Amino acid sequence: MYFRLAAITMFLAILHPASSLAHAAGPAVPKTASEELIPATSRKPAPDFTLTDVAGRSLTLSRYRGRVVLLDFWATTCGGCKVEIPWYVEFDRRYRSKGLALLGIDMYGETARVIRPFMRKSHMDYPVAIGNNALGARFGVHEMPLTLLIDRNGRITVSHAGIVNKAEFEKDIQALLR
Repeated sequence: MYFRLAAITMFLAILHPASSLAHAAGPAVPKTASEELIPATSRKPAPDFTLTDVAGRSLTLSRYRGRVVLLDFWATTCGGCKVEIPWYVEFDRRYRSKGLALLGIDMYGETARVIRPFMRKSHMDYPVAIGNNALGARFGVHEMPLTLLIDRNGRITVSHAGIVNKAEFEKDIQALLR
């Protein structure tokens, strides 16, 4: 799957017109301190979806309304994804009881047989489903990793392409959990 920088830049501009192009510059550009959560009045609803997770259970985004959702579009062979997943596992352990829900969507169409061992090795104790091109188009997945934070009302507060800045992303999570 090849990704186009122009498309992700356009998607991010729609979500947050004041955001910088650093979001779309690729995995090596971390989020800067000058970037903030999208203001509540400008947030767009996250598109709902229902997929089957790798354990065979139904995974519907709208069922997580009332929780802050970290939605991670990733793949087992994505280098940036491998950097972030331990951070996300840490966030899950630290903030699950405070209202954070992690959801992973594998976007390379890898089978559950490939994904489950990766999850065990990475200590991923949160739902992971296999995405598809239609879902990727709805969320503007043009490069990976792509991570979204969704507020308790189901609205997108952050959409970050590339590797996140761990400390800044954790601050965003904490702010949304308050």
